[in-house]
Amino acid sequence: MSEIRLTFKEMCARFDVTPRTLRYYEYIELLAPEREGRSRFYGAREVARMELILRARRFGFSLEEARQWLLIYDHEGTQAQMEAFLEMADRQMASLQEQRDQLDAALRELRDLRNITAEELGAVRG
Repeated sequence: MSEIRLTFKEMCARFDVTPRTLRYYEYIELLAPEREGRSRFYGAREVARMELILRARRFGFSLEEARQWLLIYDHEGTQAQMEAFLEMADRQMASLQEQRDQLDAALRELRDLRNITAEELGAVRG
């Protein structure tokens, strides 16, 4: 089986990110591609890290949280990373639930106001 080795352009295409995004992830040390002259190559480690970064973003984690989580793996290993993830996930799920509750309340209020307005408009026309 051949080792994954993606170019900068292939990495952007694979993950549907802009070159600016990919460069920024490198700048803040989320990714560290191999360099050959001016060319960058991304191996299996960087591809896996990118998948984790994008998943973290989808779940609402900040890039700094993703960076810290990846650093834990680099310095302390899998078990420490999993323990840190459990804490992060619990915190994020509580935050997302709070946001959901606020959205549900806003939807109920907007729906009620819309229905009252529709009734008043119907009475005026009627």
